[in-house]
Amino acid sequence: MKPLLNKLISLLLALLTGLIGFAQTATDSLTTSQPAPTPTFHKGRFAAVVATEAALYAGTMSYLNFIWYKDEKRVPFEFYADGKGYLQVDKFGHAYGAYLESYVGYKALRWSGASKKKALLYGGTLGFLLQSPIEIVDGFYEGWGFSWSDMAANAVGSGMVIGQELLFDEQIMKYKFSFRRSPYSKQANGYLGTTFAGQILQDYNAHTYWFSIGLNRIIRSERIPDWLNVAVGYGANGMFGEFENIKKWGNVVIPPTQRYRQFLFSLDIDWTKIKTKNRFLNQVFQSMFMIKLPFPTLEINTKNGFRLYGIYY
Repeated sequence: MKPLLNKLISLLLALLTGLIGFAQTATDSLTTSQPAPTPTFHKGRFAAVVATEAALYAGTMSYLNFIWYKDEKRVPFEFYADGKGYLQVDKFGHAYGAYLESYVGYKALRWSGASKKKALLYGGTLGFLLQSPIEIVDGFYEGWGFSWSDMAANAVGSGMVIGQELLFDEQIMKYKFSFRRSPYSKQANGYLGTTFAGQILQDYNAHTYWFSIGLNRIIRSERIPDWLNVAVGYGANGMFGEFENIKKWGNVVIPPTQRYRQFLFSLDIDWTKIKTKNRFLNQVFQSMFMIKLPFPTLEINTKNGFRLYGIYY
């Protein structure tokens, strides 16, 4: 389960940065439907953004060096080919973490008054820049290794932020995550986590990653509200191991299970498009950009075809 660390770090960085900076971002620039004026550069805000990101990054690297890798054997730099691991759900997770970090980094720098060009250069690339050193450090420890596929996924996540801002001047497609406890965790004797938090990090069967886009971007109609989205999701199930399923864990037999992919189609809400007269609610909605709302969902999978959910979390 070692590849999970990168995702944990990226999510912590994104969420912590978001809590500190994103609510403030929404206050000034996103509470009106009118085009935002050219921002004025604020040294204080810029310093706060940089200091927050630097502190989080320093804390993460310190944790890696002094706690996580403390008892790990250091080895000459080596590579780790894990592109097929967890049926690529892990790669979707890497891209998601980089997307969150880059999204927050870009918005925070715009809030500080940085030009769009500089915000994209230094904020839009934040996810890739934060996660790359972690991937490199992995290469020096036994059982880990540097993964080119992880690097590629990180680049895709940051690229989604930068590309959309350059092409559309906004994030017309949000990259989202949802979690639903899988039935496999009860059969795994702790291998997939024993607590709710542990299962979020260790049970890839419970992860779904969504690409959510406004329905009126697909069907041009003034009757369709800006906040109504359609979402396409990806997940996988039946996984008790990275490349193949283990047979035992802690002397408990793991039942044979077929690994399969899931492709999901659902509705969603773009919270950032909901405008109210309440300043606090506007800030809350802006900070929920990454949350997929549970909705009826159609699944097409590689195991038994179709499945319909009344509500998919």
